[in-house]
Amino acid sequence: MAKRLFDLLGSALALLLLSPLFALIAVCIKADSPGPVFFRQTRVGRAGAPFRIFKFRTMYASAGPPGPALTVGADPRITGAGAVLRRLKLDELPQFINVLLGQMSIVGPRPEVPKYVALYPPETRAIVLSVRPGITDPASITYRAESAILARSSDPEQSYIHDIMPVKLRLAVEYVQHANFWRDLAIVWSTVRVLWH
Repeated sequence: MAKRLFDLLGSALALLLLSPLFALIAVCIKADSPGPVFFRQTRVGRAGAPFRIFKFRTMYASAGPPGPALTVGADPRITGAGAVLRRLKLDELPQFINVLLGQMSIVGPRPEVPKYVALYPPETRAIVLSVRPGITDPASITYRAESAILARSSDPEQSYIHDIMPVKLRLAVEYVQHANFWRDLAIVWSTVRVLWH
């Protein structure tokens, strides 16, 4: 109950305070390339329920749905404005809408696409999906430069599946098993510090 209240108040306040920034980002996205302001993608939420995550669009609309699920390095699908949004993680801000809708929390394991959730070991899947996914979590901080790491691999998707995803899942399980309000605040603060350095 306390976590949900924190999510409701935090997301409502964030959306209110960030509304001028949202408007500026929307103008930049529309001026940079034709297409919608938001990008929506199916992710797996609590108890395995699918939901549509909100992000600011960072790729050319003409790129369409086909293509790698992972974004690696200087992906040619990324727009000029999109590159800036991704570098500053501003493309993730619309997920406060998902938090307000009850589909996500401010802090929790990052939601994955169904393709990768299908690869989770059953016991791990049960633990990770027992809570709402979050905008940030310990793995988000650890893998702040995930795209750059994958860009150095000859097979980015296999590197993600075999090297990065197991670590993310271990961190997610550890988070779920020891989650509390003060730890959530510490993760939020650590996320802000990482983004501003």
